Amino acid sequence: MNTGFYSHFHAEEKAFVDRAQEWIERSAELHELRRTDFLDPRQQFIMSTLCNRNGSVTIKLDGGYTEAERKRAIIAPDYRDLEYEDAELAVLQVTSPSDKFHELDHGDFLGALLGLGIKRDKVGDIHLHETFCHIVVAQELSSYFDLNLRQVHRLSVLTDIIAVDQLQPAVQQLEELSFTVASMRLDGIASDAYRISRAKIVDPIKAGRCRLNWKTEEDPSAQLKEGDVVSIKGLGRFKLLQVDGVTKKGRTRVKIGKYL
Repeated sequence: MNTGFYSHFHAEEKAFVDRAQEWIERSAELHELRRTDFLDPRQQFIMSTLCNRNGSVTIKLDGGYTEAERKRAIIAPDYRDLEYEDAELAVLQVTSPSDKFHELDHGDFLGALLGLGIKRDKVGDIHLHETFCHIVVAQELSSYFDLNLRQVHRLSVLTDIIAVDQLQPAVQQLEELSFTVASMRLDGIASDAYRISRAKIVDPIKAGRCRLNWKTEEDPSAQLKEGDVVSIKGLGRFKLLQVDGVTKKGRTRVKIGKYL
């Protein structure tokens, strides 16, 4: 692939771009159908872009429900109809006899799964409810999860595998915050969002621990706009929900939603 094409992607994305390109070329040249692991929205964009650029393959993305964030891709020669192709997903249902189940959070479940020696890309969206949790997983590992997941953050749990059509998506909870900023710079808005000084928020950004719309962003002065999703490792994630005009002092009113 020419170096000019690589300029569209961040350095850390090049390995994924190469791998995706190989999958696409094999599908086109060898008439193969391939299912990927779960992709985040940025990876889905890259995969779809490369498929469209190739022109000889078609792609289907499926994460178990329409609004899924993490999805598996099915890639096949363009003459294949993928409408009824199965992404091979399963839903792991997790419950507990304990009355403290409601104290668990998203990170507890993800940590428990990764603690079984499984890579993140084998796990889709996690839907946490008051008394149960539905986790979309790769079908080929569903039995392994069912047999081995017995504890989540020191809480004993029970598991079962259910069909994807029984998935109960959770409504994403956001803590809304409104404040004014001098500009739409990433570091300024993130500083208020995480309640950390601007000087301290710059370090993780420059260190490559910040993602803007699932793409690494190392420039503290990057300009944000409505709909942008920002995550900083160790601090959490927020979405810029609204930009609501300018005050008399020239500051911009913004509303963000912090993911709970």
